[in-house]
Amino acid sequence: MDLISDILLVAGSFGAAIYCYVLSNRLKRFTTLESGMGGAIAVLSAEVDDMTVALERARGAANGSAESLEALTTRGEAVARKLELLVASLHDLPDGDPAAQPASGADPSPETERRLRVVRRRTPRTSLEAAE
Repeated sequence: MDLISDILLVAGSFGAAIYCYVLSNRLKRFTTLESGMGGAIAVLSAEVDDMTVALERARGAANGSAESLEALTTRGEAVARKLELLVASLHDLPDGDPAAQPASGADPSPETERRLRVVRRRTPRTSLEAAE
């Protein structure tokens, strides 16, 4: 009985040794950097790093564009308010009817002599707006 158990023990250890040898060879092929999965993992890791850098650049450009767009929107709203005031002030101007004008021999009143002036002011440009 001892002899049979010893033979089975030797056969089992021999089978385990062959299994470990085959597994070792497969693991060596798996981890080689040139042709195995190690190479694929290294390439993918480098691509992930490149994509991270590209994503950060794109995020920075998008933030800059958003800030520029916000500044331009604010500026546009201010100009729209000024235009609304100008349009509202146009209702106060006299009509250009010749019938409404006094005759050439009539004494001009101070209202008709008064000339309207338009004053335009330029807003100072920031360095960002000057570059656009």
